[in-house]
Amino acid sequence: MAVSAKASRIPPNPDLPDSQFPKTHKPKALSFSTKSLQIHHLSFRKTQEPLSVLSTSSIDTQNQNPNDDLHKLCLHGDLEKALKLLGSMEELQISVEEDACIALLRLCEWKRAREEGARVYSYVSKAMTQLSVRLGNALLSMFVRFGNLVDAWYVFGKMEERNVFSWNVLLGGYAKAGFFDEALNLYHRMILISACELLGDERLGKGIHGYVMKMGFADDISVDNSLVQMYSSMGFLEEAEKVFSRMESKDVVSWTAMVSGYDNNDLPDKAVETYKTMELQGVTPDEITIASVLTACACLGHLDMGVKLHELAIRTGLISFVIVANSLIDMYSKCKRIDKALDVFHRIRDKNVISWTSIILGLRINNRCFEALIYFRKMKRLVKPNSVTLVSVLSACARIGALMSGKEIHAHALRTGVAFEGFLPNALLDMYVRCGRMGPAWNQFNSNEKEVSAWNILLTGYAQRRQGELAVELFRSMVDSKVSPDEITFISLLCACSRSGMVTEGLEYFSSMTHGYSITPNLKHYACVVDLLGRAGQLNDAHEFIQKMPISPDAAIWGALLNACRIHRRVELGELAAQQIFEMDEESVGYYILLSKLYADSGRWDEVARVRQMMRERGLIVDPGCSWIEVKGKVHAFLSGDSFHPQVKEINAVLEGFYDRMKAVGFGGAERGPADEVEASKAEIFCGHSERLAIAFGLINTAPGTPIWVTKNLYMCQSCHATVKFISTVVRRDISVRDAEEFHHFKDGICSCGDEGYWGKPDK
Repeated sequence: MAVSAKASRIPPNPDLPDSQFPKTHKPKALSFSTKSLQIHHLSFRKTQEPLSVLSTSSIDTQNQNPNDDLHKLCLHGDLEKALKLLGSMEELQISVEEDACIALLRLCEWKRAREEGARVYSYVSKAMTQLSVRLGNALLSMFVRFGNLVDAWYVFGKMEERNVFSWNVLLGGYAKAGFFDEALNLYHRMILISACELLGDERLGKGIHGYVMKMGFADDISVDNSLVQMYSSMGFLEEAEKVFSRMESKDVVSWTAMVSGYDNNDLPDKAVETYKTMELQGVTPDEITIASVLTACACLGHLDMGVKLHELAIRTGLISFVIVANSLIDMYSKCKRIDKALDVFHRIRDKNVISWTSIILGLRINNRCFEALIYFRKMKRLVKPNSVTLVSVLSACARIGALMSGKEIHAHALRTGVAFEGFLPNALLDMYVRCGRMGPAWNQFNSNEKEVSAWNILLTGYAQRRQGELAVELFRSMVDSKVSPDEITFISLLCACSRSGMVTEGLEYFSSMTHGYSITPNLKHYACVVDLLGRAGQLNDAHEFIQKMPISPDAAIWGALLNACRIHRRVELGELAAQQIFEMDEESVGYYILLSKLYADSGRWDEVARVRQMMRERGLIVDPGCSWIEVKGKVHAFLSGDSFHPQVKEINAVLEGFYDRMKAVGFGGAERGPADEVEASKAEIFCGHSERLAIAFGLINTAPGTPIWVTKNLYMCQSCHATVKFISTVVRRDISVRDAEEFHHFKDGICSCGDEGYWGKPDK
């Protein structure tokens, strides 16, 4: 969640003729001389933040939108009722939409209602750190009409972007009030600063820079700040650094421009370093500075510094700015402290769309997707989601296989006209692919622009289904369509070949990357080749391939070899791979699980115990087994050993019935769990058997013949694999389980994975 540098707030001048009007902030001295008049403006990324206000009164929010009523009252000129409705919306925590707020400001201006206009402005100030062009212009027009140049100037400084109307209104206000020198000075800066904001061309930008030097504006801090932002926005950080370093005096906007410039150009280390220098210089940060540095901390995983910034924000009162709170949510989420992120979220009084989106995304990246859906439903009652929100919640739906919830979001996106915005089309495509619905996925693919990322999503879907031939066919269609493959394309293609046993084809595609498409293979591509050779049983070739790599292998490459050793029970080579992994990465739980599975499948339970002890000593925890199933549009979650579900007795009775039938016909995998000590230990470490509960629930609550779709967070163990194969034979239903690695489609006792990795396949 990157944050750009902002336009600084300009202290008002008490000498201006507006003392008869209500003040909305404390005045500070400022001389509007030709030298000292400053317009600290740097343009912002557009972040449409609905104006959020507080809550509880008596508006019917179920049947109508209070914003529509507010807008109608303004159109009819009923200011008194409009303000009364605004007060009720404040109590109910209903968002004040921008259009309704603008209509209310225009009504105040038309009626010359100064006190009422100040009241509306106070709502805006509480909810917004920056102002959009439309809302800012409405406030500017009102304050200039009232002759209140102090607040007009203050609003002008907070606007995230300005157009010709913005400048003209303020210029006209100064000229009308008799401040002709200030108006002329403002006009000159308008030309320079507007040019800096609008330029995206290096040659023209340097031309403007030359003009600034020639005309004597080089010592104007506001112009220098705009130059820093201009060069940063174009990616010319060396030029921005030159301007910044030669500035004799730097204010908080100067430092923030440089910090956010580094942050927005993917240099979070330099952003943090610059902030530390700023601290040493004794410059007090503002809310935009704090938000920018928090964004850098989130990228770097610097939790300690993020916590210190949180403490600083509390001490200085900057925590009250929603942009700071939102950045804290993002930082804590990415540093895996989701409980702290939730605490910050719940303390925000005026939550906006970014607040809700940040916590939903935070829950998603911390694997709490079920809660993410709950928060999204709460959000819809209070704030209108934007396309970024929908992308985040669709990712959660995809993670837990919540197809009906995903379809509801698709319908919402179509109704609200955002279905084709940004990454949303691809997020919808990804959701359908991960939910195993390739038919709707193809419909979504064909209804949008077929860019490379869309092709990659479909390729990944075929890889997860072990449909290598279809993936190859799709790749050829992609090339025939004149779409150039990228690095991700080949990762998906190589994975598809690997899981389909297409070794020759996979090696050919790997070779063609450099010669045919001028793409240099990275570590992920090399890991795919190791996986390709290893899954096919060519473990010695895979090991030799690693040793001959032109770049140093990382933990993921050795992890691919370890997984292949698990599949083919090559303990000695697997131990070698594990030794290499733990020298580079001691924190990733997945590698310990792979090593444990290798030992467990080889019957070496003493070694399993040793690995588990290592994990305990290093504070590593395996997520409990959890499976999700969606029935009639509602997602149900089942944890391993779940005994709290309302239908747990029925579920256990169904499973007991299957176990008895399996035992009667001599079908393996009929363990009831804890009764079998070995199987119980394996379940605790690797699986948890949670998918059995979800499948039984689905069988109880859906009509005969209805396919069962389950998603789980861990790998599917041998016992569960055998059990579900048997169940699919008895109930004559298609059962799909997507585990941590791939889809398992069971039909008539056969699984689409071909039982790869499941040794001792049970026979009837």
